[in-house]
Amino acid sequence: MTNHSKTRIDLPLILPDVLDASDRCVARLMTILAGRPGIDDAHLVYTDSPAPMLCIHFDPAVITLSRVRDLVDSTGAQITSKYAHLFMRASVPLHARSAQTFADTLRRIPGVLEADVSPFGAIRIEFDRTVVAENTLIEKVSRLGAAAPPLISVGASDTHALERIATSAAGAKLPERGIAESAPASVPTPPDTPEQKAEQAPIHEKHAGDERAHEEHAHEEHAHYKHPHGEAADSHAGHDHGQGGPFGERSELIFAILAGFMLAAGWLVARMEFGPDWLATACYLVAYCFGGYFTIREAIENLRARRFEIDTLMLVAAVGAAALGKWAEGSLLLFLFSLGHSLEHYAMGRARRAIEALAQLAPETANVRKNGNVVQVPVGELRLGDIVLVRPNERLPADGVVAVGTTSVNQAPVTGESVPVDKQPAANPSEVVAAFDKVRPENRVFAGTINGSGAIEVMVARRADQSTMARVVKMVTEAEAQRSPTQHFTERFERIFVPTVLGLVALLLFAWVVVDETFADSFYRAMAVLVAASPCALAISVPSAVLSGIARAARGGVLIKGGGPLENLGTLTSIAFDKTGTLTEGKPKLTDAIPAEGVTEEELLAVTLAVEEHSDHPLASAVVAGARERLGANAPTLNVADVKSITGRGVQASVDGELVHIGKPVWFSEMVNSAMPAGIDQENNKLVAGGRTTMIVRKGARFLGVVGVMDTPRPVAAQVMAELRELGIERLIMISGDNQQVADAVAMTVGLTEARGDLMPEQKVEAIKYLRAKHGKVAMVGDGVNDAPAMANATVGIAMGAAGSDVALETADVALMADDLAQLPFAVGLSRSTSRIIKQNLWVSLGVVAVLIPATIFGLNIGTAVLFHEGSTLLVVINALRLLAYGDVKTKGKQPDAAVAAPT
Repeated sequence: MTNHSKTRIDLPLILPDVLDASDRCVARLMTILAGRPGIDDAHLVYTDSPAPMLCIHFDPAVITLSRVRDLVDSTGAQITSKYAHLFMRASVPLHARSAQTFADTLRRIPGVLEADVSPFGAIRIEFDRTVVAENTLIEKVSRLGAAAPPLISVGASDTHALERIATSAAGAKLPERGIAESAPASVPTPPDTPEQKAEQAPIHEKHAGDERAHEEHAHEEHAHYKHPHGEAADSHAGHDHGQGGPFGERSELIFAILAGFMLAAGWLVARMEFGPDWLATACYLVAYCFGGYFTIREAIENLRARRFEIDTLMLVAAVGAAALGKWAEGSLLLFLFSLGHSLEHYAMGRARRAIEALAQLAPETANVRKNGNVVQVPVGELRLGDIVLVRPNERLPADGVVAVGTTSVNQAPVTGESVPVDKQPAANPSEVVAAFDKVRPENRVFAGTINGSGAIEVMVARRADQSTMARVVKMVTEAEAQRSPTQHFTERFERIFVPTVLGLVALLLFAWVVVDETFADSFYRAMAVLVAASPCALAISVPSAVLSGIARAARGGVLIKGGGPLENLGTLTSIAFDKTGTLTEGKPKLTDAIPAEGVTEEELLAVTLAVEEHSDHPLASAVVAGARERLGANAPTLNVADVKSITGRGVQASVDGELVHIGKPVWFSEMVNSAMPAGIDQENNKLVAGGRTTMIVRKGARFLGVVGVMDTPRPVAAQVMAELRELGIERLIMISGDNQQVADAVAMTVGLTEARGDLMPEQKVEAIKYLRAKHGKVAMVGDGVNDAPAMANATVGIAMGAAGSDVALETADVALMADDLAQLPFAVGLSRSTSRIIKQNLWVSLGVVAVLIPATIFGLNIGTAVLFHEGSTLLVVINALRLLAYGDVKTKGKQPDAAVAAPT
């Protein structure tokens, strides 16, 4: 499958409690997918099966199959695996010149639908299990040279499996082993029971242009899948395999140094006229052997893959120099080429280790209370409900709920928060542990964070391979293997540029026909042009910057899912915000309760309390808390039945036999014979003008009054907006379901450029689509749950407070792990810097080639050309590594950076 082919995937439409395709849940799923960049179409397909299939047409060059699955999973669809994805990690980084060759070779394996290989060693493969078995694919990859333990090997079948990471992310180390060797005994085994297999349903996928009708898709059930089983936390495991040399990862560098030593020896022998005439040539020949060893290996691999890459070009140039008797220049070429790429290899390894360090944050063992005793067990053996003892200044071994003790926890490794967060026991840890997403921040802790001065006991809420930290490592690693839009451009450019250069070189070989020079001179000039035009720096310029940016963001508590979101966030000028919980505290309070004429405040509050305590709306808890506080012990008990939530309008119920409506004022204007009395309308307008969110209460035919709730802006919101404007964000827009007056009041307080209120969920999506059509790119910031449709339709969806939230991590392109708006300027600023460095690298790499080609045509020698060539390659890599030390815009005078807690 090529990068430009369209792909169609049919998913079984299995949604909880959905009986037919007209259900609102189905509409919500379609809304999330419709208009998503990279998704051309999403529609239902009706077959002979009882339930319709969801058919999605998407471009894998823009959005990956795993991201499509994440979007569908976030709405409740249970997707299972006929198709699976395999993540692997080469034991050492690959050179950019070989990574692309490796990916193209993988794509030609029957059954492989999509394959990406990062120069940093990350390998991502989408494959069809009915065509190629996972073990067969692993063996094929192993034979191709990726001798490293698999990082993740998981089908799409298990809703939770996509959230899992190798147990090494929780600290478990694997022994050194090749890719085809068996996993350790502690690795979870695949499901074998019918009950487990029955949870898996079919996925069907084909390329666009396949003439089969929708109805002809084959059904394959009970596909076997394999749980993640670990990459070694020790980044050196298997290095001797990865490089294939006697010195492991340093083999190429040592060989380059030996080549340089023999080159210097040959030059000194020739210069000093020491020894026989053949001695200098012998030294140069040995330099050829050391300098050309890895170049020859990769040239052979390229030729086997029917590719004519830079390695082959350099080798041809060196052989040509030797044929002309210029042994010294040929030796210098291979020495500098080998040295430059070994240093490039080291620099890329440093960027990769910045990500690998995340996987080593959690401890390897945990102290568990069992039968009155405390025993030490590996974190991989922790089970839900286990009680873990955490001493002062220890790292927490698992995500969980505080059961005993108070302390403060440094959450920087996960959320990037620079100030420790106070923790206290949950009232009923055994009850709330099952709903970890909804546990209060002061009761919830994460694996890899650092305990303060208090000893605590934590009830485990997630296994080691499902912890927030483990999932972040998995997602960052997946992002590492995905190509950015600029990388797609450079690859297209290389496909045109390289043949053009080869044509130019072929012409230059015959320059002696029209120019008064020897064939040897023409051949030498052609070889010099061959060296000068090799796009090595171009190949590594973008992936090195993207990985460095992603690694730096992860250390700062920001998860960026690939080069696409990173580049888009770095170039867009419009950001839209949800109001509640994003720009505001998300903790509204009941501020006003104004009864209608002839109604007491107690009656108004009693009816409101009785209905709203059955509602799950974000404002309901504020109303309930405020009403209980005001009524005290005098709150009457009312009979409530048939509570129904009306999306975007309010809630209705039967109270003591009468129908009660509580909701937005506009709702009552839409009902028949339910116009609000003038007094209530006037009071409502006063509250709205004061920035309140209002709800009208009507019981039967009587209007009981109006209640007002207010959600105050976050203290840092105004400063964040100012910093975003300094970074070049021109439009700061709020889209809210609250009324326009409230939206305007908040917008004026925090400094937004525009506010749009009274928007239904589908209208928020339309607003995002409008902004994209008008301004090209737009980001949407929300909580990743209620805002999922709008975020999915934005160019970049940004979720706040993603730590511990499954939905936010799955749906967002960028996840701010902390519930802290101040992380947003850091993310935008880092993306801006990454975009600038990518542009700088492109100018350097293309500029050097543009200068060297004419210079070599007019006589620049091979040695000087390769010196500038390799110098530009190292320059772009070093320039990209500057992102690892990026300092964000000083928000509140603090820098969100988890590096203080990460191993270096």
